[in-house]
Amino acid sequence: MTLIEQAAKRLEELRRAGAATADDAPVAPAIDNREAQQERLPTPEAAVRGLEARPPIAKVSPAAPIAATPPADAGMPRRELSPGGQGRRIEIDLESLKKRGFVTPDAPKSQIADEFRIIKRPIIRNAHGGSGSRISKGNLVMVTSALPREGKTFTAVNLAMSVAMEVNTTVLLVDGDVAHPDLPNLLGVPTAPGLLDVLTRDDIDIGDVLVRTNIENLMVLPTGQQHRRATEVLASEQMAKILRELASRYSDRIIIFDSPPLLATTEARVLATQMGQIVMVVAADSTRQQTVNLALSTIESCDTVMMMLNKASQTDVGAYYGYYAGDDAR
Repeated sequence: MTLIEQAAKRLEELRRAGAATADDAPVAPAIDNREAQQERLPTPEAAVRGLEARPPIAKVSPAAPIAATPPADAGMPRRELSPGGQGRRIEIDLESLKKRGFVTPDAPKSQIADEFRIIKRPIIRNAHGGSGSRISKGNLVMVTSALPREGKTFTAVNLAMSVAMEVNTTVLLVDGDVAHPDLPNLLGVPTAPGLLDVLTRDDIDIGDVLVRTNIENLMVLPTGQQHRRATEVLASEQMAKILRELASRYSDRIIIFDSPPLLATTEARVLATQMGQIVMVVAADSTRQQTVNLALSTIESCDTVMMMLNKASQTDVGAYYGYYAGDDAR
C-alpha cells in the first residue's frame, strides 16, 4: 500500500470516528460570519422607514423652469392659449400697402383715399345713426362678392383703413374667409387663435384672440383654426351671441367682415344673415349681370346692400382728384 493510500484510509477512519477534518473546520465559522453580517444589515421594515423619512424629490421636466415658489394659480385649470392673448400686436407694413395701392393713414390725400371716403360715408351714417338713419346692427358690415378675385379683401382692408382715420370711430376687421384667409399674408396677422377657436372652445374668450395693430383705431380678428363644420359653426347661436357682443360692447366701433364670395361657399350666406350692412363688390367689365343677380338672391335677411364697382378704368372721383392735384401743384 502506498503512502497516499495509507493517508486516505486514515482520513476515512477519522471521519467515521466523528473527528473534524481540516476541510470541515472553516464551515462553522463561515456560517457564523454570515449571520453576523446579516445582523448588521437593516431589516426591510427599517429600510422603508428610512425612505419615508427622506424629503421628497420633485420631478421636473427638462424643458420646464424650476419655480422657487408655487404659482398663484396653482390648483386652477390652465387655459391653453397662444402666447400673447390680449397683448398680441402686429406691425402692419404701411409702406408696402401704400405701394400696392391701399389706403394708409400716412397718405390721407390720394385718389384711393378719396374714393373710400365716399364709400365709407353712408356706411358710417347707417351705423351711427347720422340724420336719424341708424339701422339695426348697422355696425356689422360684411364685404363680399359673387366670385373670387373681384377685390373683396382689397375693399375690406381699404374700408377698414379709411374708417379708422375717423376721429371718434374704431374698427375691428374680421377675417371671415375661413376657407381661404387673405389677411395673414396681406397684413401679417396670425391665423390662429381666432374666431373659429372662440366658437368651438370653452377656454377662449373673444378678447383673447383680438390683435392690436400699429394703427391706433384698428384691431383685427383672425379666422382661427380651420374646422370641418365651419358653416354650421358660423350659423350657431354662439356665433349670434358673439356678434351681439361685438356690436354692443363698443358703440363707436364698426366691425367689418372680409367674407368669402357668395357663390363660392356657403359660409358667406350664413354670415349675411347676421349682418346689418353688406357691401357687394363687383369687378368692372368681367362679372356678368346674371352672376351678380344670382349672388344677390342668396342674401336672405339683410335689407341694406350696397354695390361697389371695382377695377373700373376711370371714375369721376379720379378725374376730380387729378384736377385737384394739378391745382395744388401750382
